[in-house]
Amino acid sequence: MIVTVSNPGLSARTTPGLLDRERIVAGAGFNRWHVPPAALCIHLRIGMAYGFSVFWKPLEGALVGAAGKALPSCSAGATTFSEKALGTLRALTATDCNWSQFDLGWMYTFFFVMLGVSAAIFGAWLERAGPRKAGLVATLCWCGGLLFSALGIHLHQLWMLWLGSGIIGGIGLGLGSISPVSTLIKWFPDRRGMATGMAIMGFGGGAMLGSPLGTLLMNTFKTDSDPGVAATFVAMAAIYVIFMLLGTFGYRVPPNGWRPEGWTPPATTNVMITSKHVHLNNAHKTPQFWLLWLMLCMNVSATIGIIGAASPMLQETFGGLLVGEPGMGYSEMMTNGALASAAAAVAAGFVGLISLFNIFGRFGWASGSDLLGRKNTYFLFFVSGIALYLLAAFAAEGKWLAVFVLSFCVIASTYGGGFSTVPAYLADIFGTQFVGAIHGRLLTAWSTAGVLGPVIVNYLHDMRAAAGVSPDQIYGAIFYILAGLLVIGFIANLLVRPVNPKWHMSDEDVAAERAKLSQSPTATTATGSFGIGKGGVDAKGALLWMLVGVPLAWGIWNTFVKTLTLF
Repeated sequence: MIVTVSNPGLSARTTPGLLDRERIVAGAGFNRWHVPPAALCIHLRIGMAYGFSVFWKPLEGALVGAAGKALPSCSAGATTFSEKALGTLRALTATDCNWSQFDLGWMYTFFFVMLGVSAAIFGAWLERAGPRKAGLVATLCWCGGLLFSALGIHLHQLWMLWLGSGIIGGIGLGLGSISPVSTLIKWFPDRRGMATGMAIMGFGGGAMLGSPLGTLLMNTFKTDSDPGVAATFVAMAAIYVIFMLLGTFGYRVPPNGWRPEGWTPPATTNVMITSKHVHLNNAHKTPQFWLLWLMLCMNVSATIGIIGAASPMLQETFGGLLVGEPGMGYSEMMTNGALASAAAAVAAGFVGLISLFNIFGRFGWASGSDLLGRKNTYFLFFVSGIALYLLAAFAAEGKWLAVFVLSFCVIASTYGGGFSTVPAYLADIFGTQFVGAIHGRLLTAWSTAGVLGPVIVNYLHDMRAAAGVSPDQIYGAIFYILAGLLVIGFIANLLVRPVNPKWHMSDEDVAAERAKLSQSPTATTATGSFGIGKGGVDAKGALLWMLVGVPLAWGIWNTFVKTLTLF
């Protein structure tokens, strides 16, 4: 059927299919503030990857023997890494022994690696296919991975969890991460930092929503012989698929040449913000790409390992001080079950507090970068991080609990801020035409850091503990090394310069690339608002924001309650 389309981004052609990019080009009257909650519908769900550790302990005791006690783990008695690895190989298919945290923890590695790999591989496809197709694939991978993992738990097959959630779900993480970012940058050229902050805030907040939800569901489904994790995965898949599909089909993209009503690119002397575009195939040939890659890798590596070890770090460093016994060391405290439980509750509050700073740092720092500039914002990340790691080392030595906690709250905020600010930094340096695909390739830095950071922290911890270092003295030296990583990031940021003009696309090349996107069979140079994106948050927008805001507020409240144990 031939129809005539009045949208400036389209011309007469066959009606596009439901998933085609042409179908989601916004028309006159569309409000751009409807797009951020659609993005959050996806990011808040895939962000559950951060909270997967809530399932470790229940899964460790999933198999119960005749006496009603959990069976030993497949690596029971293992002490060396090689022995644990052999136990993990057995655990992949064994049905007569339980899984250990070591076995299950590899899920995180798969999450990080597959996020970066899939984002790098499919980033270019995203730019052609549009965010709706990418969002649908992300939904199917993430929710389908949960269902496959549920079957793996039922059959007690660890390899199915690795494949389902770690690999298939990890692909969903990658596509789900970059599709909102790419879309929002195009909708908010006047506030790039705020746009990326809104999207990536959801990724950081996913654990706040998913962890208490997972705990609630497990408590509902568990029995004497079943921890309820499989049923929880099925229920979460059913809930998440609804929200993620709402976000997927809520996506819209602006037509070629669109600008916000009354906005024109400001005349600026800031040479770090380009009005040109760099082709995806050339971005990685520039030193700027690799400097930004190194910056992100160092920023994430310096913090992600500490976030993963936050609970034991606080308990080992401060021992009895956490429970009103300042003269009691960690080892002595752990011999008292009541005191150990109380200390664990305080540590959980610490984890919750840094999670809050992580999520709000993603929005606050990214929004602030619109005023400060992306390069200056990263300088603040690195300088403050270096200073705070040094301060944390002194606080650990002097047993200054409040200073220690505050230091890591700010560090967590810069970790989240670095993650959310880098897409806007990329748009400033390389333009917006291929920013989604370029961001996808840059996320390999995050994948690398997701492995490097925990390895540094955990290896040094175990090495120092084996050498007989007192628990309260273990982390001080580690903090100095992490500060050194931030020094490397500082230097990389210092070296970032505008891209050499030889890499800039001509106006004709940009027009040709836009024509390939199927938004229009012919290139157009027309610019304007086209009656799109006018106004602020309207009634419909308020409803959409409530759809994501209410669950997020519930998660934040649960986290806030946990933090009260610190005080």
